[in-house]
This record gives sequence, C-alpha cells and structure tokens, in this order.
Amino acid sequence: MPDIFDRYHIPLDGWIQTALDYLVQEYRSIFYAIRGPVGAILDGIETALLAVPPLLFLPLLFLLCWQIAGLRIGIFAAVAMTFLGFIGVWDEAMTTIALVLTSVLFCVVIGVPLGIWAARSDRVEAALRPVLDVMQTMPGFVYMVPVVMLVGIGNVPGIIVTVIFALPPVIRLTNLGLREVPPDVLEAARAFGASETRVLFRVQIPLAGRTIMAGVNQTLMMVLSMVVYASMIAVEGLGQMVLRGIGRLDMGLAAVGGIAIVVLAMIIDRITQAAASSTRDRTNWRERGPVGVCLRLTQRRGAQTARAS
Repeated sequence: MPDIFDRYHIPLDGWIQTALDYLVQEYRSIFYAIRGPVGAILDGIETALLAVPPLLFLPLLFLLCWQIAGLRIGIFAAVAMTFLGFIGVWDEAMTTIALVLTSVLFCVVIGVPLGIWAARSDRVEAALRPVLDVMQTMPGFVYMVPVVMLVGIGNVPGIIVTVIFALPPVIRLTNLGLREVPPDVLEAARAFGASETRVLFRVQIPLAGRTIMAGVNQTLMMVLSMVVYASMIAVEGLGQMVLRGIGRLDMGLAAVGGIAIVVLAMIIDRITQAAASSTRDRTNWRERGPVGVCLRLTQRRGAQTARAS
C-alpha cells in the first residue's frame, strides 16, 4: 500500500525560501537601514561603559544598586563585577552589558505598547497569541538565517535576533498585568472623572508594575541566553569567548566566558527582581539607599546647627 505522505507533499520549505528571497531582493535596503539607529544606540552605550574606569564604575554600580535594590545587592554587584575584572573579561563584559541594555531597551519600547494594546482589545490579543507562541517556541538559530540575509552579520543583526527571541515575555506579562487590575478600581477612577489616558498611566500601569517588571526580568534572562547563540553571527562580547573556546577545544576559555555570563545574569536578575518587588513599596525612594543616608545626615546637621544657635 503506497504511503500517502510520499505521494502528496506540501513544499513549505520552498514557499518560505521563495518569500525570503523576495524580501531580500525587494526590501533589503529598508532592513539594512535599521543598522544605523540601532548601531548608534549600541555604540553610544558601549562607548560610555568602556570610557568609565573600573575604579569609578564599581562605586557607581554599588551606589546605583544600593539605591534601587538594597545594600546587600549593591555589595554583591560590586564584588561580582570586581571578580569579572580579575579574571580578565572586563571589556568583554562591558560589551555584553551594552548588547543586553540595547536589546532590552528595544524589547520594552516595542513590547510594552503591544501589551497595552492587547490588554485593551481581545481581538488584538487573539491575533498576537499564536505569533507569540511561534516566537517563543521557535529555536533561536532559525531567526539568524533571515536576519543575516537581510541585515548582514555583526552586533546589530545580533541585537535584532535577540529582540525577536526575547520579546514575547514582556508583551504577555504586560497584557496579563493590566488585565488583572480589579475592575472596581478602574470604575472608581473613571467615576472621579479620570480620562482613559490618566487611568492607564496613574492606575493600571502602577498596579500592574510588578507583573510588567517580571516580564522585563524574563526578557533580560532570555537576552543573556541568546548572547552565546548570537556570537555565531560575529556578535562580540562574552559569547564570542565561549564560541572561540568551543572552536579551539579550549575548555578554560569557554569556561571563563560561561562563568562571566552566569555572573552577569545573577547581577541583573537580583537587580530586576528587587526593582519588581519595590514597585508596590510605598516607601519614598528618597528615604532609602545612599540618597536617604545623605538626607538624614543633612537633617541631623541642620538640627545640630539649629540647637547650637
């Protein structure tokens, strides 16, 4: 009995290749123009990070993390980055941080508005759901082929691939967070005369802040996981170290790059988790961290001066 799958075959691979060839032939110049703004943002962030000396960067990182996430995380971040400097991957780590920040910036700029749109329209959510399912389940290697054909190789195509791969969580959790806001709260805000824009930015987004930040955290982790894969299309940074180590069968080089990526992931994860948990904290940010310490010292000195006079 003949096999029906041998006789009848859907040439899906040929259709996809034909569509991609058409895009490359007709619209490559448009996609290639994306390299300009993306590359400018990436180069600016990378140049700024590499221009700061390590002895200045470490205390600034400590103070920033202390203000955002607390004293323990500030100490951990400073010690972890010092460790990366001592194992000789400081410049590569700065390049990777620039790639991560640029990718996350585009993910947030694209993902949060799409999540808001999906939360406001059931039709948009229904249309986005299968697209996001495909984006999350498709292997990251598959995205590299069309991006390389349309944009080329280098850091900018790596960012585009990473954004496509890491975009779904921030869209999904923004949509989820806004939909979970209690309806009675929204009705109360509208009853007091608040416009829809004010309801969105003053009520919905603050109440959904923790869920949205959880989406940003997941996006950050997916961006870091894509760093090694993207090194296959000439993306620099720690992923390139891992790839060189694999190509040379140099276990030491690959392990150093992998450990550095893990350390960066731990730092970023701790910071974003603390930021997410503090979105519902009513404590004024001026009352905590180094800013709070400076204000309290200023108040004490002012009180002592007033008593002395």
